[in-house]
Amino acid sequence: MDWLLNLLLIALGVVLLYFGGEALVKNAVVLARSWGVSTMVVGLTVVAFGTSSPELAASLAAALSGSPAIALGNVVGSNILNILLILGLTALIQPIRTQALFIKREMPILIGTTALLFPMVYFDGQIGRGEGILLLLLLGLYIWFLFRDGEESAEVQQEFDQEYGRPSQASWKSYLGVVLGLVLLGVGARVLTKGSVALAQALGVPELVIGLTVVALGTSLPEVAASITAALRHEPDIALGNIVGSNIFNILGILGATASVAPISLPWESVARDAWVMLGASLLLWPFLATGLRLGRREGGVFLGLYALYIVWILHSSQGA
Repeated sequence: MDWLLNLLLIALGVVLLYFGGEALVKNAVVLARSWGVSTMVVGLTVVAFGTSSPELAASLAAALSGSPAIALGNVVGSNILNILLILGLTALIQPIRTQALFIKREMPILIGTTALLFPMVYFDGQIGRGEGILLLLLLGLYIWFLFRDGEESAEVQQEFDQEYGRPSQASWKSYLGVVLGLVLLGVGARVLTKGSVALAQALGVPELVIGLTVVALGTSLPEVAASITAALRHEPDIALGNIVGSNIFNILGILGATASVAPISLPWESVARDAWVMLGASLLLWPFLATGLRLGRREGGVFLGLYALYIVWILHSSQGA
């Protein structure tokens, strides 16, 4: 019954990560907007980075625990899930016709950061501390770019106001909420990592597969909740900005911070398939954002179908390993 206990640990970790991420995002948005930061900058930094905080906590915990496969699998799996599953679900609920010009300009950055992973892992099978610091420096440049060119149309700013509320004065509760969110994230990440590693060992499943599926889905719950809520409120631009910003932060921020603390060593052959799928998913999204085409229910169904095929593929491959 060890596997049942491990599943309960994973479930507890996911719950703690979810509520920690929620507390962090909501209170960080209040703080940022009370400081006069523009709506889309908040959306593409505080919200996007905040909803990625569970991935950061889980990847750091996994790397420090000697499980680099879970750390890297979590980031790659989350990026694939964000585009194919979350945007697929969002488009089924509310078709997306992007109006945020700033988000369109994000796509070259997303594809470029995704492609960065290839040379880093291919040549020496690891993302070292130097490469981690480089990724963090690139994240700093990205944030500077956001603050410099982060203005949006009145319509998109109105969407953001409807989703997250108009600027309000921050209080001590906002600061306490940020601290509480960080604590929950830390505890949840530790519990999730412990349960995931033990489950992989008990079932004989590679840690990378657990990272790509169970951990990636668990840490992506804030993105799921934020995107589906935005779709139900007929605010698809917010969902789109959240996903694009989160995927960029996952690579630059999470892999950068994780590798800076504990280098991530993993043979290229073990992650090549998933890295190509991650890049392919980003490229698949490009035509819709570059041309302003509609990401409708049909395209959403295709995204979901591709994600289902991907999950079947990795599970079949793990059984044959």
